[in-house]
Amino acid sequence: MVDGLGGPPEKLCAALIGRTDRRGRLLWSLPKGHIEQGETAEQTAMREVREETGVRSSVLAELGSIDYWFVTEGRRVHKTVHHYLLRYLGGELSDADVEVTEVAWVPLRELRTRLAYADERKLADIADRLIAEMDHERLPDVDEPGAPRG
Repeated sequence: MVDGLGGPPEKLCAALIGRTDRRGRLLWSLPKGHIEQGETAEQTAMREVREETGVRSSVLAELGSIDYWFVTEGRRVHKTVHHYLLRYLGGELSDADVEVTEVAWVPLRELRTRLAYADERKLADIADRLIAEMDHERLPDVDEPGAPRG
């Protein structure tokens, strides 16, 4: 999720979540979660961002999907996560979600160095290209005084 669209490129920032791994390391990643019954992938993306960061967003474009496997309770689980370029609409960052250790606004130029996972760094590259190609004049203004700007 990106804030500062339509403004100077140096003011662009993204909301990231930090989770502590089993070794006690804080790993930064993009918000994500499972699709609930009756939800579209886009609705899931906006809901998960809201739950994991405390802020509201809207979908601007699809970034791609990441497939991976993990083990939980002794069984292998396959997961596909659909990622979207989201625009910040309002709210305050919060790490109230029990699955999240920390949340932060990160300058877009630092995003690649902060993200812990290579697949997510590739999505950050796609987001950079999409943002550069966007006609910022077409993006609707957000009437949210006091919205964070990096």
